[in-house]
Amino acid sequence: GHTAQLKFARNAVMHATAGLLPLAIGGSAVGTGLNTPKGWAEAVCKEIAGAAGRAVTSAPNKFMGLAGHEAIVGLSGALKVLATALFKIASDFRLLASGPHGGIGEYVLPANEPGSSIMPGKVNPTQCEALTMVCAQVFGNDVTIGFAGSQGHFQLNTFKPVIIHNALESLGLLADAMKSFEVNCVSGFDLHLEAIADHLEHSLMLATALTPLLGYDVVAKAAKMAADRNLTIRQVVVDELKCISAEAFDEIVRPEKMTQPG
Repeated sequence: GHTAQLKFARNAVMHATAGLLPLAIGGSAVGTGLNTPKGWAEAVCKEIAGAAGRAVTSAPNKFMGLAGHEAIVGLSGALKVLATALFKIASDFRLLASGPHGGIGEYVLPANEPGSSIMPGKVNPTQCEALTMVCAQVFGNDVTIGFAGSQGHFQLNTFKPVIIHNALESLGLLADAMKSFEVNCVSGFDLHLEAIADHLEHSLMLATALTPLLGYDVVAKAAKMAADRNLTIRQVVVDELKCISAEAFDEIVRPEKMTQPG
């Protein structure tokens, strides 16, 4: 799921960058192109394209190119999409690593620095916190860019410096934070298999697999009993309610098959 989120965000960013390639070079002051030789804009864009390795072109409408900055606003919006996905992913990592005993504790994060002196054994999720703070900054930058893009009068937008500043800041922060999160968190994290197995065994959702056989009312009763008495679903339906055999339970309740339809 996290991979799909990032692929979606990457596609959004790549699509948005296409809008940055047409340049208003050759529009002179307000987009008319007055006093520029014919073909000059195209020749300059060709030189820039060769140096940058990008398909830079002369904007077909120089009035729009000078007065409007929707392309950068669009890029900022795509960066916000990326930041939204990253915030969600980092938050999931932080919650899944919470513990060691007072939380979920299914992820084991790299101990990049000593834990707190008053919380022995605690590995602070500093990479998650750093990434989410970067995302918060990107959210704020996007608001500024959107507002600044709507400003200016007639053929010029004098808010361009703050637009460019915030766009470059968002790009730099995201690039650095994502690399740091990859190197200092994702590549070194591990799974706490014992905690995962225990949570799976005590999961009330396992009862869902029994609904076609036992019916909703029985399954709901079993789940409630398991929650109230801190029992597993298997203990309730096999040992307490005796509505299914242990062999049948093991054949029907297969967690690895509960991640897809069927």
